Amino acid sequence: MDIAALAAGLAAQDRRSLARAITLVESARADHRALALDLLGRLDPAKQALRIGLSGTPGVGKSTFIESFGLMLTALGLRVAVLAVDPSSARSGGSILGDKTRMEQLSRDPRAFIRPSPSQAHMGGVARRSREAVALCEAAGFDIVLIETVGVGQSETVVSELCDIFLLLLAPAGGDELQGVKRGIMEMADIILVNKADGDLKQAAMRTCADYAGALRLLRRRPQDPSGFPMAMTVSALANEGLASAWQQIETLISWRRQHGHWAGRRSAQAQHWFGEEVRRGLLSVLDHDPAMGVMAQLGAEVAAGALTPETAAARLLSLLGRGENHLPAP
Repeated sequence: MDIAALAAGLAAQDRRSLARAITLVESARADHRALALDLLGRLDPAKQALRIGLSGTPGVGKSTFIESFGLMLTALGLRVAVLAVDPSSARSGGSILGDKTRMEQLSRDPRAFIRPSPSQAHMGGVARRSREAVALCEAAGFDIVLIETVGVGQSETVVSELCDIFLLLLAPAGGDELQGVKRGIMEMADIILVNKADGDLKQAAMRTCADYAGALRLLRRRPQDPSGFPMAMTVSALANEGLASAWQQIETLISWRRQHGHWAGRRSAQAQHWFGEEVRRGLLSVLDHDPAMGVMAQLGAEVAAGALTPETAAARLLSLLGRGENHLPAP
């Protein structure tokens, strides 16, 4: 693979080059990983897009919202990339990857790019290489990158380490004010959007929005927020209602954070976070190779037989790793 040509294709905003580049960084092959690192090193760091993370429980209407919201943004002349993470089967490892079929109109928009990716059992609602895919979309000249997570719960907040704005979608009558004060994903949200505020559900959506607005006032003030944020709003992706207001609030928040230095500071903190994650994953990958793998199998058998507790076996393996791989006994 010609990495220089691939990087040039990204700079020229070639969609096929972008698709090939994302496939490359998502590959688990060692030779592909080396090529991916070469490609990432060639990207222009000056190219930055607005990264918007979008999370919510299954069935809340994330795909419908992204399509309506994305079409509104492309109508404004903006180029929008959508990175949709699809859950992988715990049995087969496969994923449906059907987001393009659920965003039929947006997928045909020449200003939009939609890329579904499998989560591959990675926890937190995003795929392992989602951050690198975001960087590739920025290099390809997209103005906005929307990151749609799998349906997540209150503790899965990894997407907040990928984005500049974190939107949390909720369904009408999805919980009372007590739900809103629970820690976790609620603390990470910049704007809570109560979707499906139309028809018979409109009144329920307004009550839910009021409940969460009250709950947000009980949370401790964050230094990266101006007055009034985080906030709760009602939207209807199906009826295209409230989307323009949501975009206006996003622009207001981003403008304030840029002026007060929080944009650059947050990007720096995120880069440091992902450095630590790569180091941790690299250390864990040592356990997938001999001789460490043989030691793990031996200690695992002793744990299964009841000869060792899991804690003791783990401490013994970490002690061996701390002395260096050359000191590990032969399997």
